Amino acid sequence: MRIKTASFQLAIALSAFLLFLVQPIIAKQILPWFGGSASVWNTCLFFFQFLLLLGYVYAHALTRWATVGQQAFIHVGLLALSLVSLPVIPSPAWKSGEGEPALRILLLLSTTLGLPYFLLATTSPLLQAWYFRLRATPYRLFALSNAASLAGLSTYPFILEPNLTTTTQATLWSAGFVVFGIICAVVAILSAGESTKRPTSIATKSTDNAAPPTTAERISWMILAGLGSLALVSVTSFVARNIVSMPLIWVVPLAIYLMTFIMAFGRGRYQGWPIAGPALIFGLVMAGSYQYEAWISLEWSLPVFMAGLFCICLYCHGELAASKPDPIYLTTFYILVALGGALGSLAGSVLAPLVLNGDFEMLITLTAIAAMFAWQRRHDVMISRALALGLAVVTMAISVGKISYEIHRSRILTRNFYSALRIVDVGSPPNAWRRMEHGGIEHGSQYLDLERRREPISYYGRSSGVALALARQRQLSPSGHLAVGIVGLGAGAIAAYGESGDRFRFYEINPRVLTLAHTEFTYLSDSQANVSVALGDARLVLEREAPQAYDALIVDAFSGDAIPIHLLTREAVQVYRNHLTPSGVLLFHISNRFVDLQPALARLAVEEGLDARYVYDDPDGDTGDDSENGAEEEDTPLSVSTWVLMAADKSWMSAPGLLDRAEALEPPQPGPAWTDDFNNILSAIRVGELSK
Repeated sequence: MRIKTASFQLAIALSAFLLFLVQPIIAKQILPWFGGSASVWNTCLFFFQFLLLLGYVYAHALTRWATVGQQAFIHVGLLALSLVSLPVIPSPAWKSGEGEPALRILLLLSTTLGLPYFLLATTSPLLQAWYFRLRATPYRLFALSNAASLAGLSTYPFILEPNLTTTTQATLWSAGFVVFGIICAVVAILSAGESTKRPTSIATKSTDNAAPPTTAERISWMILAGLGSLALVSVTSFVARNIVSMPLIWVVPLAIYLMTFIMAFGRGRYQGWPIAGPALIFGLVMAGSYQYEAWISLEWSLPVFMAGLFCICLYCHGELAASKPDPIYLTTFYILVALGGALGSLAGSVLAPLVLNGDFEMLITLTAIAAMFAWQRRHDVMISRALALGLAVVTMAISVGKISYEIHRSRILTRNFYSALRIVDVGSPPNAWRRMEHGGIEHGSQYLDLERRREPISYYGRSSGVALALARQRQLSPSGHLAVGIVGLGAGAIAAYGESGDRFRFYEINPRVLTLAHTEFTYLSDSQANVSVALGDARLVLEREAPQAYDALIVDAFSGDAIPIHLLTREAVQVYRNHLTPSGVLLFHISNRFVDLQPALARLAVEEGLDARYVYDDPDGDTGDDSENGAEEEDTPLSVSTWVLMAADKSWMSAPGLLDRAEALEPPQPGPAWTDDFNNILSAIRVGELSK
């Protein structure tokens, strides 16, 4: 009985669907364990692409050096062994580990998901090789694989995430993998039984006039695949850092990346000016807009950056499709494409934070793509060659200009896994001040004048919600002393409210922030309070600490413009309350351009039985929204801020000074409060460009 084409299609489609569906499932599970940073997704992306490369190498080796029977035996055996890894739920032990976060993430993924993901990655090239041995040209199966991958990605943010807990998601996926394993094993056994040729290497199935690919072609495959992958990582990182790190922001760029593969390999030749021209023009717009991070918005920047990514990837993948070799070199082609993709992802997700001192990889990527296109057009007619070279030169000039500007304006420019930070000095004496920035977001400022440097500024001025709350707690304290916990250090401005006898304890995940707070700012050393700093994810540190009896616990932890969701769940609030005195107050700093956290916090307050209000503070007295002030547009050291205050004592908000400032929160979000196992930040996205 001959194997039907539909059997190959079903196995390949199901494997591709599961391959990309599991990526946001596992990434969202571990995102809170590593501070909610956008770098978590980029590190996961590198792991996925590296496993894809290993899968292609495995398929190449298996089809060339093993007999038909051996291929089936080995692959079916690995499929059976992979079932031991199910369900794909990571061990909580990983979240309390020490060491380099990227390495811990890679080890976590390897132990939790490694073998199942590896086998899914082998399916498309391996079954295409078997299909070619038995049937015909398999390249359209590659397009089918990418279409199924796109379906898997789309399923997550619109079906799974809004309706199922992360544990249920992982369990359902594991069940789907079992079904896939059975189907793939059946195809492997039947395919081996149908073939009668020995040796069974697909290299023995010759095609007339099939010249092997040249070295230049092999290198170009890797470069084009690498540039497309690097564009994906750099654009995703830029958008996630400046808007919010969540599955939808991860999925959309990856879906565009896959869509261009489908178009390029499913319908023919995409190359030359019809695609490269728009790609480079969008690249110029992206590079130019990169100069103005302060005005980034959902309405403007997302369409521009996603359209630019689409054109760039379609150009890269179109050139790949146009230069694909004869099917007898199928697995070689896939290996080199996967190698390029893995190298591009490695450069953008792992090496960039180590090598670059700023978020410059997108600018470097755009320049490299423009240079690649100019090189490809070097033999064209003069006009075409000149235009390509001109676009490359302009792109390079804009990129070099941006990088030079960032270096010149920054007193310090530094970067690690968690973020790229810069220290800038603003204004002129005696009103000059120093500011810590991440992207277009401020993380605290301080006057440089010796007489004024103890004055808290930025979001923490004397009229801010945090100032009012601490003043209220000092009135209630029998001794007049305060114990305060602060999640998120920044420049350390809140320490300015410390008085002799007070205890202020900061929780900070990024060691680079701690270094800068000590070397570039003096809030910590100037404070009269006993100030300490605990390094590590605040949620995890607080879970391990004995109750601290805080009069106030302040949640002020940002990564770009996004508060990590694991600091806003019911479990997190219960941890916070364990460290508060009965009269203690819980504060959340929610100034944000794109995410409205009031409804989510209102739901938490209702379910926890807390009285909750918010304090909006505009030091300049202007009317406006509650969005976060941007570093680029700001001409004053005082920033607009919004603070949510929660207290168990219903009379706490009625104190003079608070009664006329604290306002009722927006209506609670429908449904239950966010938990560690179920949360959906998409419901909190604020659509529309909001002034920073």
